[in-house]
Amino acid sequence: MSNFELALWSFPLLLLLIFIRVPIGLAMLVCGLGGSWVVYGSAIPILSQLKQVTYTTFASYSLSVIPLFLLMGQFAALGGLSQALFKAAEAWIGHRKGGVAMAAVGACAGFGAICGSSLATAATMGQVALPELKRSGYAGGISTACLAAGGTLGILIPPSVVLVIYAILTEQNIAKLFLAAFVPGILAAIGYMIVIAIYARLKPQDVGSMEPMPMEERLIATAKVWPVLVIFALVVGGIYGGFFTPTEGAAVGAFGTGMAAWFAGGLNRKTLIGAIVGTAVASGMIYMIVLGAGVYNTFLALSQLPQEAAMAVAGWGVSPWLVLIAILVLYVILGCFMDSLSMILLTIPVFFPIITGLDFGLGQEELAIWFGILVLIVVEVGLITPPVGMNLFVINSLSRETPISHTYRAVMPFVASDMVRTAILIAFPSITLFALRL
Repeated sequence: MSNFELALWSFPLLLLLIFIRVPIGLAMLVCGLGGSWVVYGSAIPILSQLKQVTYTTFASYSLSVIPLFLLMGQFAALGGLSQALFKAAEAWIGHRKGGVAMAAVGACAGFGAICGSSLATAATMGQVALPELKRSGYAGGISTACLAAGGTLGILIPPSVVLVIYAILTEQNIAKLFLAAFVPGILAAIGYMIVIAIYARLKPQDVGSMEPMPMEERLIATAKVWPVLVIFALVVGGIYGGFFTPTEGAAVGAFGTGMAAWFAGGLNRKTLIGAIVGTAVASGMIYMIVLGAGVYNTFLALSQLPQEAAMAVAGWGVSPWLVLIAILVLYVILGCFMDSLSMILLTIPVFFPIITGLDFGLGQEELAIWFGILVLIVVEVGLITPPVGMNLFVINSLSRETPISHTYRAVMPFVASDMVRTAILIAFPSITLFALRL
């Protein structure tokens, strides 16, 4: 068996290990070490490789941004910023048809701007918004579906942990990727609100209503979200303005959200320890996946699979757009049973050389950024795609009285919205890239 064939067979083996519930980081580590052992024919080079990959992976300065963004999300939840965002959005649009659900989506977008994790956004906003949706008379299906979809905004709207990983893997500028994600993120939030508005008119019995709030109460609710606006402007503005790096920006954001939580009374010695432990656990999980992917991708590089695949696809004479669509469809399928970070780490080293070897009429940097945003969108679609979208299970665990089948049915219009948005961004790359061209 050639090294190329060995690498091809490693994929079904890896998926089998994931299917039998082996942690994905460990599964990639085992496949990478085993494959490299076969290629080298000895265990001695494997030990040297493991030492080098471990050091080079975790010595990356850019990786330090991950625990800082995660800690930022922990502090934001402790400071009640998620509840403040939801109450502010609800105060302005909650009285409209589907308004409370739209407010939940808007709050998810706002919280995503200071969190960077889809699952964390879905879980946090679910705890805040689900009781209010139930109290306003919303059916369980639309309530859980809108929050599961809104949770995907957690990594689409900067800052985004997954975009940081993509930037490291493809050697792209993190700030430019964050900037390019803005418009697709805003389009996603608008698309979800349109879905809710249509749903409310087609199935008015599934959506409730609330009385309009007096203007004074609206202004008071809006004033409570000023820490979110200040922190977001400071972090994102500082990064784009060149005042500090993404890592320094994440540190400023973590400090700012920590101070906001302290002033709000949510941060004390006990909750600080809990936030640090929660961040450490999440960071450890991510780093284990990163290490496993690093070892596995080293094996793929030894086998020459990425290079040979890129040359093979280029020699087929197939339209580059057809290749791109096939890759994006594969991401949606993988998203049904893998998390977004794992997919990025596993597939980008193979797919990125293929895409950059094709002609889409874009420069190399623009192509890399455009492809990264498209990948980010479709892997998030996988989080809300039945039967095993991870966001769906996170939200349903908070609303156990709602049958999962009801959530499946209600979430499909949101998936359709994502598909339409993806098609638009594929057809018009300038929508994603125009902010970079200003």
